Parts: sequence; C-alpha cells; structure tokens
Amino acid sequence: MNSYLWPTPFQNVKNINKHTILDLIRFTPGGISRVEIARRMDLSRAAVTAIVNDLLATGIIREAESRSVRSGRPPIVLEINPARGYVIGIDFGATHLNLLAADISARILEEIEVEIDIQDGPEACLSEANSRVQELLAKLHLNLKDILTIGVGVPGPIVAEAGMVVAPPIMPGWDRYPIRDTLQELWGCPVSVNNDAELGVLGEWASGAGRGERNLVYIKVGTGIGAGLLMDGQIYRGVTGSAGEIGHLTLDENGPVCACGNQGCLEAIAGGRAIAQQAKQAVQHGQRTQLASIQPIESITARDVAAAAQRGDLLAQQILARAGMHIGIAIAGLVNMFNPGMVIIGGGVAQTGDILLEPMRQTVQRRSLPAATRAARITTAMLGHRSSSMGAVIQALTIALHQVAERKEVMVAQKTRESSLVTTT
Repeated sequence: MNSYLWPTPFQNVKNINKHTILDLIRFTPGGISRVEIARRMDLSRAAVTAIVNDLLATGIIREAESRSVRSGRPPIVLEINPARGYVIGIDFGATHLNLLAADISARILEEIEVEIDIQDGPEACLSEANSRVQELLAKLHLNLKDILTIGVGVPGPIVAEAGMVVAPPIMPGWDRYPIRDTLQELWGCPVSVNNDAELGVLGEWASGAGRGERNLVYIKVGTGIGAGLLMDGQIYRGVTGSAGEIGHLTLDENGPVCACGNQGCLEAIAGGRAIAQQAKQAVQHGQRTQLASIQPIESITARDVAAAAQRGDLLAQQILARAGMHIGIAIAGLVNMFNPGMVIIGGGVAQTGDILLEPMRQTVQRRSLPAATRAARITTAMLGHRSSSMGAVIQALTIALHQVAERKEVMVAQKTRESSLVTTT
C-alpha cells in the first residue's frame, strides 16, 4: 500500500514491482490473475511471470482456481498461501486488551479480549499481554517460533521508528517506555508499535467499511477520542506521530479539565470518561434514569450509559446525543480540512449506533461546507471492536510478507555479486 506498511525495499525496479504485486495479490478479494496484474501494472507478461515465480518460490503466494466463475473452466489466480505462517495483532485500549491470531492470508483463527487499566503502567500491561499471547498460542497449539510478526496498537502518540509513545495523555508512566524493544526481546520476533486509531483506519480500509477508499477518516470513540487519517491512499502521521489527536481539539475554553491538562477538549466533553461522569452527576442530582440502580454510583461506565440508552433510557440517550453533537463539530472541521470520502466511527462507545451517530451526521451536515459534506459518508465500523486489532494484524502481515520477499531479493543480489567476483577473478 505505502511506506507506512513496509520499509523501503532493496532498490531496483524489479524488486519495487515485486512488493507492489504482492500487495495487489493480498488486497484483491478472491485472488488475481497474471493477466490482470500485467494490465494494472502496465508490465509485460514476461516481467510479471518472472516476479510471480520469485514469489511462488518463497511460498508466500500460491496458485488457485478462481471461485468467482459460475460456469466454464475457472481461471488460475494468485493468492496468499495461508500455510506459510502466523501473526498476532494486539490492541491496547484504555480499559481493554484485544488479541487476534491470524494466518498470513488474514484469516482470524482465535481471539481473546480482557479488561485492563492502561494507567497500571507498561510493566503490568505488557506482562498481561504476554500472558494472553501465551494463552492464545496454547489454544492454537502453536509456540512463539511459529509467529512471524506481532503488531501492537496503543492509545497514544507514537514515534514509530523508536517503538514508543511520547507524552500520552491517558497513559501515565508510558512516556518513552521502550515498548517495541521490550516486546521483541520477550517474544523473539519482529514487533510493530502504532497508534490504535491509525490501525483502526488501516483495519477498516483493508477488511471493513472503508475498502476501496483512498481518503478515509476513522474516529475511535472510547475512553479517549482519536482519529486515523488515510489521505490519498497513505496513512498520515504528521512530523512527530501525533496527527489525528482530534480528542484534544478545544471546543470550550472554559470547559472541563482534560487528561492532557487543557480545558474544554473534545475528549473531556464527549469521551467515555466524560459520558460516565455526566451520568454519575445526573444520578447524584436525582434525575430519573435506569442508571440509578447501579451501585455504587462511582462504578457507572460509558458502557452502562450505552446499554441504558439502547434500552430506551431517556437520560442516557440525551447524554449520548450531546456527545454525538460535540464529536460532530470536530468531524465537521476534519471534513472541511481533509475532504474525505468516508468517515468511520468506531470504538466501544460507537457501538450504540444511531443514538450517537445521527446527532453526528446532523451536526456535520450543518457545520461543514456543502461541497465537502456531499462527498463524506458517515458510518459505523464494520469490524466493530476489532478495527484496531485487525489493523494490527494487517500491519504485522505486511511486515512479515514483505520481509520474506525482501530476503529473497537480497539473496539473489548477493549471489549475483558473488558470481561476478568469481568471473572477474
């Protein structure tokens, strides 16, 4: 897809074409024929055959009969070979940990989700992740040697090259902690660390509601609020990895204090913690609501508010509608600024559906420019709570697949140089 997905390969035209063809094969549902690859890449059939033969030799792709032909002899297509290995995708949320195991065709084999508190710090949370990875492997009768790569998403600004977060608002104790290096030493395989909202947009682009979109925004509404931005087919991360921190847009300069230290941030007004806090205050003031039955009052969560809203609780619906309106104000700014074709709303709070989504749509309609609004579809995440963990799987697969292809190319180049040295001698 782009350099966000895989490192710059060994530089020759054939190898660059190889990586592009590999992505064509993996992101084309049902496989793709050599003829179609040649057409899309504007390459000769001979050039495509040479590259495909190299990929077949690595075992990461295979030939198969097309399953989309209803009659006649089905053509031979190329697809990812699922038997070549396994990856794991991990999504750290503020209050949850989700793990997916997949083969390299991106077929999900097993899933584990548990509650955590990201504020417990990196040692405790990474230890929990390690325990759950071992549990996942045991269920599949695998061990760490079978895992090619592990992708990890965390809810904070990422310095991808260093594999760590910098000044994350809702992750006390994690600032500059060597997440990637710690996990690579623990697991003995390549580990990729990325922002959870960026992985959310990647997951929805590859396997969810955003397939085929080149300009896409994914809004993750959970304890915090973040955005993943896909612009002209590439993930936009910004200079320091903090692009998309929509939760820290100021909506009310005199509003509630946010975890980042500022006042009136979107997250402090419409994030999961804010939703829960508004519900607690309403109960304390004696307002009529199903939430009053939850004791102690301090234990009320945004999930409780969402469940009450879906059962018809008026107060809970009003709280979520206000949150949707405020999030819509921020989305309207993104729509005006980036002009996306689709905005996908994901995260735990977003599972309430139209109770939250409809106020967003109405607000975006009112507050963004007509030319931008007409093009922007606003919908919920097709992958639900899996968007970010699936994005972590896609990122892990990308690294694994392209590293295999790259090793093949480097090996061929080394043999060529050795042959030339022998000839010269």
